[in-house]
Amino acid sequence: MNNSYIGGEQKARIIQELVPGKQITLAHVIANPDKILYRKLGLDPAVDYSKSAIGILTVSPSETAIIAADIALKSSGAELGFVDRFSGTVIVTGTVSEVEASLLAITEYAQSKLGFSVCDLTKT
Repeated sequence: MNNSYIGGEQKARIIQELVPGKQITLAHVIANPDKILYRKLGLDPAVDYSKSAIGILTVSPSETAIIAADIALKSSGAELGFVDRFSGTVIVTGTVSEVEASLLAITEYAQSKLGFSVCDLTKT
Protein backbone atom coordinates (compact mmCIF):
# COMPACT_ATOMS: atom_id res chain seq x y z
CA MET A 1 0.00 0.00 0.00
CA ASN A 2 1.28 3.44 -0.88
CA ASN A 3 0.37 6.50 1.21
CA SER A 4 0.16 10.02 -0.20
CA TYR A 5 -1.06 13.39 1.01
CA ILE A 6 -3.94 15.08 -0.81
CA GLY A 7 -5.13 18.45 0.46
CA GLY A 8 -3.24 18.02 3.73
CA GLU A 9 -5.01 14.70 4.38
CA GLN A 10 -3.31 11.33 4.15
CA LYS A 11 -4.98 9.04 1.59
CA ALA A 12 -4.19 5.38 1.09
CA ARG A 13 -3.61 4.19 -2.46
CA ILE A 14 -4.17 0.48 -3.04
CA ILE A 15 -2.53 -1.28 -5.95
CA GLN A 16 -4.14 -4.56 -6.92
CA GLU A 17 -2.34 -7.19 -8.93
CA LEU A 18 -3.48 -10.50 -10.36
CA VAL A 19 -1.27 -13.32 -9.24
CA PRO A 20 -2.38 -16.31 -11.26
CA GLY A 21 -2.53 -19.56 -9.44
CA LYS A 22 -3.83 -22.94 -10.44
CA GLN A 23 -7.46 -22.38 -9.64
CA ILE A 24 -11.07 -22.36 -10.72
CA THR A 25 -12.62 -19.31 -9.07
CA LEU A 26 -16.14 -19.54 -10.50
CA ALA A 27 -18.23 -22.50 -11.65
CA HIS A 28 -21.87 -21.54 -11.93
CA VAL A 29 -24.99 -22.89 -13.64
CA ILE A 30 -27.81 -20.55 -14.60
CA ALA A 31 -30.87 -22.77 -15.02
CA ASN A 32 -33.61 -21.53 -17.33
CA PRO A 33 -32.14 -18.09 -18.03
CA ASP A 34 -34.25 -15.41 -19.64
CA LYS A 35 -33.74 -15.24 -23.40
CA ILE A 36 -32.45 -11.66 -23.19
CA LEU A 37 -29.41 -13.01 -21.33
CA TYR A 38 -28.55 -15.16 -24.36
CA ARG A 39 -28.67 -12.13 -26.63
CA LYS A 40 -26.65 -9.92 -24.28
CA LEU A 41 -23.94 -12.60 -24.04
CA GLY A 42 -23.87 -13.09 -27.82
CA LEU A 43 -25.12 -16.67 -27.50
CA ASP A 44 -27.51 -18.44 -29.86
CA PRO A 45 -31.00 -17.30 -28.85
CA ALA A 46 -32.65 -20.09 -30.91
CA VAL A 47 -32.83 -22.61 -28.09
CA ASP A 48 -35.62 -24.34 -26.23
CA TYR A 49 -35.76 -22.03 -23.22
CA SER A 50 -37.76 -24.50 -21.16
CA LYS A 51 -34.77 -26.89 -21.11
CA SER A 52 -31.86 -24.49 -21.22
CA ALA A 53 -28.95 -23.53 -19.01
CA ILE A 54 -25.81 -21.45 -19.20
CA GLY A 55 -22.62 -22.54 -17.44
CA ILE A 56 -19.95 -20.00 -16.52
CA LEU A 57 -16.41 -20.92 -15.56
CA THR A 58 -13.39 -18.77 -14.69
CA VAL A 59 -9.96 -20.42 -14.60
CA SER A 60 -6.40 -19.36 -13.90
CA PRO A 61 -3.99 -19.58 -15.60
CA SER A 62 -6.21 -18.37 -18.39
CA GLU A 63 -4.86 -20.80 -20.99
CA THR A 64 -6.54 -23.56 -19.00
CA ALA A 65 -9.79 -22.34 -20.60
CA ILE A 66 -8.76 -24.30 -23.70
CA ILE A 67 -8.54 -27.54 -21.71
CA ALA A 68 -11.80 -26.75 -19.92
CA ALA A 69 -13.59 -26.17 -23.23
CA ASP A 70 -12.34 -29.51 -24.55
CA ILE A 71 -13.52 -31.35 -21.43
CA ALA A 72 -16.90 -29.58 -21.55
CA LEU A 73 -17.52 -30.76 -25.09
CA LYS A 74 -16.34 -34.32 -24.49
CA SER A 75 -18.12 -34.89 -21.17
CA SER A 76 -21.71 -34.13 -22.13
CA GLY A 77 -23.95 -32.84 -24.88
CA ALA A 78 -23.28 -29.25 -23.84
CA GLU A 79 -22.26 -26.77 -26.53
CA LEU A 80 -19.47 -24.25 -26.30
CA GLY A 81 -20.85 -20.73 -26.15
CA PHE A 82 -17.60 -18.83 -25.58
CA VAL A 83 -13.99 -19.44 -24.63
CA ASP A 84 -11.35 -16.79 -23.95
CA ARG A 85 -7.81 -18.01 -23.42
CA PHE A 86 -6.76 -14.51 -22.32
CA SER A 87 -9.28 -13.98 -19.50
CA GLY A 88 -9.84 -17.63 -18.59
CA THR A 89 -13.58 -17.49 -19.23
CA VAL A 90 -15.59 -20.44 -20.55
CA ILE A 91 -19.34 -20.40 -21.23
CA VAL A 92 -21.26 -23.55 -22.11
CA THR A 93 -24.91 -23.99 -22.98
CA GLY A 94 -27.31 -26.91 -23.04
CA THR A 95 -29.80 -28.58 -20.77
CA VAL A 96 -29.33 -28.13 -17.04
CA SER A 97 -28.01 -31.69 -16.70
CA GLU A 98 -25.59 -31.28 -19.65
CA VAL A 99 -24.21 -28.03 -18.30
CA GLU A 100 -23.88 -29.40 -14.76
CA ALA A 101 -22.16 -32.54 -16.06
CA SER A 102 -19.67 -30.52 -18.10
CA LEU A 103 -18.78 -28.16 -15.24
CA LEU A 104 -18.44 -31.05 -12.80
CA ALA A 105 -16.17 -32.91 -15.24
CA ILE A 106 -13.99 -29.81 -15.62
CA THR A 107 -13.72 -29.14 -11.88
CA GLU A 108 -13.02 -32.78 -11.06
CA TYR A 109 -10.30 -33.03 -13.74
CA ALA A 110 -8.70 -29.75 -12.70
CA GLN A 111 -8.60 -30.79 -9.07
CA SER A 112 -7.53 -34.42 -9.44
CA LYS A 113 -5.23 -34.28 -12.47
CA LEU A 114 -3.95 -30.70 -12.56
CA GLY A 115 -3.78 -30.06 -8.81
CA PHE A 116 -5.98 -26.99 -9.00
CA SER A 117 -7.78 -25.32 -6.13
CA VAL A 118 -11.44 -25.54 -7.11
CA CYS A 119 -14.50 -23.63 -5.88
CA ASP A 120 -17.87 -25.24 -5.30
CA LEU A 121 -20.30 -25.53 -8.20
CA THR A 122 -23.17 -23.08 -7.67
CA LYS A 123 -26.55 -22.81 -9.36
CA THR A 124 -29.34 -20.28 -9.75
